[in-house]
Amino acid sequence: MTWHARLELRARHDGGRCTVHAAHEGPLRVLKTLHPEGDAIAHQVIVHPPGGIVGGDHLKVALDLQPHAHLVITTPGATRFYRSDGADGMQQVSARLHAHARLEWLPLESIAHSGCLATNHAEFHLEPGAEMIGWDMLALGLPASGETFAAGRFTQHVELPGVWIERGVIRADDARLLHSPLGLDGHSTVLTSWFASADALATARLEGLVEAARGCVQARGGSDCVAGVTALQGRVVVLRALAHRVEPALALAQAVRGAWRRAAWALPDTKPRVWST
Repeated sequence: MTWHARLELRARHDGGRCTVHAAHEGPLRVLKTLHPEGDAIAHQVIVHPPGGIVGGDHLKVALDLQPHAHLVITTPGATRFYRSDGADGMQQVSARLHAHARLEWLPLESIAHSGCLATNHAEFHLEPGAEMIGWDMLALGLPASGETFAAGRFTQHVELPGVWIERGVIRADDARLLHSPLGLDGHSTVLTSWFASADALATARLEGLVEAARGCVQARGGSDCVAGVTALQGRVVVLRALAHRVEPALALAQAVRGAWRRAAWALPDTKPRVWST
């Protein structure tokens, strides 16, 4: 059996409180909206009860953040792409941030099991004044359990239309990409984190975001993660990292997210509660 599911979330800022309306088709749900930081910021957890994506599955998440809404979204566990008999399994995320909205898109890792044929596609449309923090983390196989990514293909696409596209296709038979020092160099975990603004960032603010991320990288000494930080077109700051395990990459992503929150929005590093359960 294959699953086709859709989840729509609409966040509104009304009277100082961020509220979220959810509508769904199929096995894609959200847990109760929480406000651990006060009424103005809503935390939401997306769950997929079947527990994984197989060939032919198609999950769609549509986000609409009304002006001044601030929504933090995560997942309770990894998204697993399982072996396919021929059809692609797809997860598709589309978000629109209206004027001065803020989104934190913080899903836990995607695991590409050996034999998967998978596409993970995300687009974020930012209107004037809108900003976001996001990340995408891919784990190839389960090295700790002795499962390597020995067969299959994983396509990753992250886009801010007109500003930035990050697209990659990882095939299990592409030894040059997987093992070359110019590719993944044998690492099985790939992390991309970003801070994005609809408007050009002031130079001091842009430099502060870059330095905040670099400070997190330096604080970890580089032994568990190989990472670099770049600024793109004055509107996006991107952290890219490679690791042999998910845990150090996730720890780095969480640290950078906290540093960017402080530097850009003067907010504390309040983590989603589900990360501690």
